[in-house]
Amino acid sequence: MAADYSMHDGAVLITGAARRIGAVIARRVHGAGARVVLHCHRSRAEAEALAAELNAARGGSCAIVQGDLLAPDGPERIVQAAALAFGRLDALVNNASSFYPTPFGSIGNGEWQDLMGTNLRAPLFLAQAAAPHLRAARGAIVNVVDIHAERPLKGFLVYSVAKAGLAGLTRALALELAPEVRVNGVAPGAILWPEGGGHFDLPERDRITSQTPLARTGSPEDVAGAVKYLLFDAPFVTGQVLAVDGGRALHL
Repeated sequence: MAADYSMHDGAVLITGAARRIGAVIARRVHGAGARVVLHCHRSRAEAEALAAELNAARGGSCAIVQGDLLAPDGPERIVQAAALAFGRLDALVNNASSFYPTPFGSIGNGEWQDLMGTNLRAPLFLAQAAAPHLRAARGAIVNVVDIHAERPLKGFLVYSVAKAGLAGLTRALALELAPEVRVNGVAPGAILWPEGGGHFDLPERDRITSQTPLARTGSPEDVAGAVKYLLFDAPFVTGQVLAVDGGRALHL
């Protein structure tokens, strides 16, 4: 990579950026000097609040793109709008994800289309639409994968398969887009428990924590730090999926 490689002042599109881990990634990347395009679907109010916060910190540094990743032309429209926001696109962070159980024997087409669509189809077509911009910028893609891409989570068959596909897509895109564009992934472990609890009740949370060598859950900042590293500080790293899981994958 050229010695003058830098993501400073570059434009970064982050999907699912209005809330939770996506919002923390946006703050971290913005704090490192990038301009940020926040993608949202239904969380417009949260996206507007975050954009106001970031633009107050640095004027004209944050924009919003709203769109449905599952729409047939959704990814292409989202990338087009993101590239227009700042006249360039230097990086793509595929963070948006659906996550819920799909018990084997009762899996329907709707669950398949949703989970595969958000976790695998959308990242592929976003990357394809963004590729000309990213090549011109010698930019990067970071996919938010999951440790269960390698070791499936019982009861979450479709989600696990979709994330396994995303890990494979990360490596395949690294070949397809080289040498101009780096493509890497971050695979979180237990970071934020799903909203509403559900499958992850208190005993299950305790079990997961006990399986983790660092004996605690992580924070969204841990994931955001890994994304920032792969975007800003890793010009000779591509095709890798970095586990951010406190070592839990060692025990799965």
